[in-house]
Amino acid sequence: MANLAIVGSHSTNGVAAIHSALLRTTTVRDLAEMFPERFNNKTNGVTPRRWLLLANPALARTITAAIGDGWITDLSQLRRLAPLAGDVGFLDDFRKAKREAKSQFAAWLKSAAGLTVDPESIFDSQVKRIHEYKRQLLNALRIVVLYNRLRENPSLAMMPRTFFFAGKAAPAYRLAKLIIKFINNLAGTIDGDPAVRGRLKVLFLPDYSVSLAEWLIPATDVSNQISTAGYEASGTSNMKFMMNGALTIGTRDGATIEMAQEAGEENFFLFGLTADQVAGSRGWYSPRWHYEHEAETRAALDLIFSDHFSRNEPGVFAPLRDTLLTGGDHYMHLADLASYLEADWRLVQLYTDPKGWAHKAILNVAASGKFSSDRTIAEYAADIWGAKPCPV
Repeated sequence: MANLAIVGSHSTNGVAAIHSALLRTTTVRDLAEMFPERFNNKTNGVTPRRWLLLANPALARTITAAIGDGWITDLSQLRRLAPLAGDVGFLDDFRKAKREAKSQFAAWLKSAAGLTVDPESIFDSQVKRIHEYKRQLLNALRIVVLYNRLRENPSLAMMPRTFFFAGKAAPAYRLAKLIIKFINNLAGTIDGDPAVRGRLKVLFLPDYSVSLAEWLIPATDVSNQISTAGYEASGTSNMKFMMNGALTIGTRDGATIEMAQEAGEENFFLFGLTADQVAGSRGWYSPRWHYEHEAETRAALDLIFSDHFSRNEPGVFAPLRDTLLTGGDHYMHLADLASYLEADWRLVQLYTDPKGWAHKAILNVAASGKFSSDRTIAEYAADIWGAKPCPV
């Protein structure tokens, strides 16, 4: 289908710089060499009217009070927030807006689903289609490691954390549905363990939709964008979270690369293999090496495969062993786990400094202007369709 579409169209877009490059050099290299003039890049965008103005009124008011309302139709004006990242008054207003969004989400979640969360905890979210390359399983492995740390040392200092997952799997994608089940079993086991109750909480939010996202995204402190490098075309949830003042922990993949370039990598928590490293390690990568040489990786997997999270269904998670160990770990979860945990540690250390955290979050919001759908559509109109504005 892709080959036919390229032959039959006059323009081919990769929707993020890294994906556009991979199309030319790898995915459809032969067609790119035949029709070089057809290949271009228009990085995706999201509409700030829905994903900031409507979804996050507290932050929208704070921004408008600081720089006026021109940003609503020209998101590049958010750059004017950057100098305010060091302003004590604006830092305080920004933090209050985030706290309001978290409290409102907690109240909505209690009313809509009967679920209780602590707004004082770190809200850590991964919301997207459930797929192995998007690596919800890697996120779950991180949580199992944190859980093990608390089991081994109940007095360990650890900030309260709430991990949110949401998304849907294709009906026939059995492993993706098993990953959803594992996350839910992980949530139930943690809830039932008095040693970690109130310190770790996991929720798989049901029936993911735009309406749910409009509540969750403004409330989120940490955005997980952890796809295997080279596999994510662009991502747009990453842009929505950035626009709403969440900090990103992620791989150098999709549009996250461009987001980090805009805001500065020092304001992101990047980790893991690059796309070139992933491609270059296919011939020799061994997940068992990580199992045998990384104590926390081994302990997490042993706990899962001991049926600790499936006491009433022994062996139900055996396919995860096949995926991660005997099957070769195609999406390199174990290759990136230790790096993910190190980035996670840096993230939590920063969160203990509320002003330092807010400073980086403001710089992320200020740098999110490029990721407006207004810019994307204008580029399509000018460079692909030759369409000009038509005043009404």
